[in-house]
Amino acid sequence: MKFLMKKRKQVIAIVLCLLTLCNKGNMICFAEDTSKPQLLSESYVLMEASTGTVLHEKDMHKVLPPASITKIMTLLLIYEALEDGTITKETIVTTTDHAASMGGSQVYLEAGEQQTVDTLIKCISISSANDACVAMAEHLSGTEEAFVQEMNKKAKELGMNNTNFVNCCGLDVDGHVSTAYDIAIMSAELMKRYPDVKQYTTTRISSMTHVTNKGSSEFGLTNTNKLLTSYEGITGLKTGSTGKARYCLSATATRNDIDMIAVVLSAPDTKTRFREAATLLNYGFSQCKVYVDDHSDMEPVTVIVEESMEQNVILSPNDRFRYVSVNKDDFDQITEEIFVYEKIKAPIAKGEELGAIIYHLNGAEIGRIALVAEQDIPKASYQDYIKKILSYF
Repeated sequence: MKFLMKKRKQVIAIVLCLLTLCNKGNMICFAEDTSKPQLLSESYVLMEASTGTVLHEKDMHKVLPPASITKIMTLLLIYEALEDGTITKETIVTTTDHAASMGGSQVYLEAGEQQTVDTLIKCISISSANDACVAMAEHLSGTEEAFVQEMNKKAKELGMNNTNFVNCCGLDVDGHVSTAYDIAIMSAELMKRYPDVKQYTTTRISSMTHVTNKGSSEFGLTNTNKLLTSYEGITGLKTGSTGKARYCLSATATRNDIDMIAVVLSAPDTKTRFREAATLLNYGFSQCKVYVDDHSDMEPVTVIVEESMEQNVILSPNDRFRYVSVNKDDFDQITEEIFVYEKIKAPIAKGEELGAIIYHLNGAEIGRIALVAEQDIPKASYQDYIKKILSYF
């Protein structure tokens, strides 16, 4: 009996030792364990952002209230307006009575108070301010309702087929729903198209200044994303919590040139959402690796041009090539093939696509990068040909 008790204590000691040694980040696992994590949240998805590959999920299409994760779409439309010149970051926005009346998370804008677009983006991204959201929505579309129509239109364009927005900030209301998968799609769209948003979504603490009839006063802004202080490579993105939605999070992170998105919906408590998002991100980064070709050792590609006084045009890649593997591929097997269009004729504009570098892995194409002209090549005129003939004499 003493021998059995002694053996049992030894086994327990060994197990405890292994668990202690393998406690990495927010997940306890054996070093060789690559199994997919099973989590408590009602719905979640892990997506590699550049390819949209889903690496792990649980009920990712389940329709649930998204809480303040809604604001990712609000930010996306704000950035589109910045891009097309409708507004600038210095544009002044006046707070309406409706915007000032918002409950929930807010920065307490007063009716008639004026703030810049830059300040309101900061309030939305860092403090999840409902009043700032509505102020921007009304400025861009006239009414919050009209802005919400644009949100739903954009959702359909992105393929967010199970999403319906009723407001621009995420307060609980019947019919205001989304899914973990749809949220991952709009998160990827915002982060890829407008990386500038990271300057706000990675800010832990900031402030804004209220200027009203009562005078000027500073108001502190604190980011609710706790992963900013605990997860290496975190870039955002948005937290959310309401009575119906419980605790939600869209977490984005970058490591080794790989962009990952983990969306957690309806977690039982706030600590769980952060822990489970970190667990998903850890799993994603453990499964992916990236191949990058910056063409630094590439020889110039020169091709003949017809109908021009110039005999040749030099082609160069218009971007680096990037391939993310989720299958532990052997990158030594990647091959390149240079393809150039036949019978290239002038005129040619600088930057015009005239060929491609095609990449293959195990016999299958994994992507391509355009080859473009490095200079303008004008079409030769009759006078050019006459001058050329005369030059021989």
